Amino acid sequence: MTSGDGTAAPSDADLLRAHVEGDKQAFGELVRRHRDRLWAVALRTIGDREEAADAVQDALLSAHRNAARFRGDSAVTTWLHRIVVNACLDRIRRRQAHPTVPLPDGSRSEEGPSGVEPAAPAQDHDTALVVREALAALPADQRAAIVLVDVQGYPVAEAAEILGVAIGTIKSRCARGRAKMALALGDIAHPGEGNQEASTSVPSGPAADRRDQR
Repeated sequence: MTSGDGTAAPSDADLLRAHVEGDKQAFGELVRRHRDRLWAVALRTIGDREEAADAVQDALLSAHRNAARFRGDSAVTTWLHRIVVNACLDRIRRRQAHPTVPLPDGSRSEEGPSGVEPAAPAQDHDTALVVREALAALPADQRAAIVLVDVQGYPVAEAAEILGVAIGTIKSRCARGRAKMALALGDIAHPGEGNQEASTSVPSGPAADRRDQR
């Protein structure tokens, strides 16, 4: 990576180290590099713009305060994503503990970074809403795995590292989540015909062609 003047730009690890050492600009630069993808993961995981924005804010504040604890045994971006996903899962658990709060559909607020959530073509809008609802209906652990692997395109091994579980666990969660989504999407697309023709992948995100390469 090079900066605008052609010199080598600092790595993520360099920026985090500089932040720990007192550089007041380093963490902001690190956030600028990764904010859009962190936001996309949060939004897809938690399903609500306001809560996703709050989760990202909480996560980045935690990362800012605890940067000195980063051991360097994973990529900085993996570490940041782990903090963001954990913040989202914490919020999902709190929301589930208060069932009177309706499950958001992701469209309540315009807060958060703009231009990150992909906009579906008009003719696919209804399908996108159905997929979003099917994803939101999954258990939090399956949803997080599918968001990372199927929507955001992370390798299974990196998703396992982000979530702090075994590779086999990620594969199992993805398989169970895809099966539930296929059933939901199949029932909508072919009412009364079962789900024999339903796809088991999430029809959004960059991962469709790479998912099976791990």
